[in-house]
Amino acid sequence: MELPRRVAMATMHGKEQVLKLPLAAIGIELILPSSLDTDQFGTFTRDRPRAGSMLEAARAKAQAAMQETGLQAAIASEGAYGPHPTIPFLAAGRELILFVDREQGYEIAEMAIDDRPTFGHCQAASIADARAFLARIAYPGQGVIVAPVGRLAEPVAKGIRDDLELQASISAAVTLSDQGMAHIETDMRAFMNPRRREVIGALGAQLASRLATPCATCCHPGWGKVRTEYGLPCSLCGSPTALPRRDVYGCVSCDAEEKQELSQGAFADPTYCPLCNP
Repeated sequence: MELPRRVAMATMHGKEQVLKLPLAAIGIELILPSSLDTDQFGTFTRDRPRAGSMLEAARAKAQAAMQETGLQAAIASEGAYGPHPTIPFLAAGRELILFVDREQGYEIAEMAIDDRPTFGHCQAASIADARAFLARIAYPGQGVIVAPVGRLAEPVAKGIRDDLELQASISAAVTLSDQGMAHIETDMRAFMNPRRREVIGALGAQLASRLATPCATCCHPGWGKVRTEYGLPCSLCGSPTALPRRDVYGCVSCDAEEKQELSQGAFADPTYCPLCNP
């Protein structure tokens, strides 16, 4: 089975700039819809909440891109950023990229975790108050968003990359805020966030590699990791723990699978055992 040569790219924030080269390397040309508003599927600024999961949002974007372009395949991505799930006081990001082939009836999703994203916020009444935060996020290369404290779903301005606009936005937000403070946060849209573009680009290369890998059983494109199995046995009692044990690789078309132990013969420290350390 051949991959489609022309694929709709569901973006209005410049993601195609970091995805076109890895996809071109496997013969895929990305086609941008002329007027697709991907913000309708959710925004980072809370003014348009995402409906459903990351996968559902990406799938909706892909379907919309195919509808507008008339193509039978599409690529879409979705990101989510917030507190790190296991390390206090650190942020983390999740990025998902989805390939949908409507004609052949299959889809492939790849996910990446970014444990050092450019993501954060501060409160300020002037640029001077925010200088440490701005330096930390590498502003003005990294864009920012300003909203009134207490009204975060009503941003005054997005995509700010110069001091004049930033000070004007802070002043406007201070006036609108009952607390008299502005909320300044990283603009997480891809074209405003260099670190996010980097992660999406790497994820695009990962997707391209998977699309270029056929199943050894049925030759369908898209052989790759489909899930991780947990239950690494405890070294003391042998009971399964919540730690990962093996990755499972599989085909998106037939039921062929291959299991690969993450570390052959490994055991978990009893610290992670629910029986030895309840």
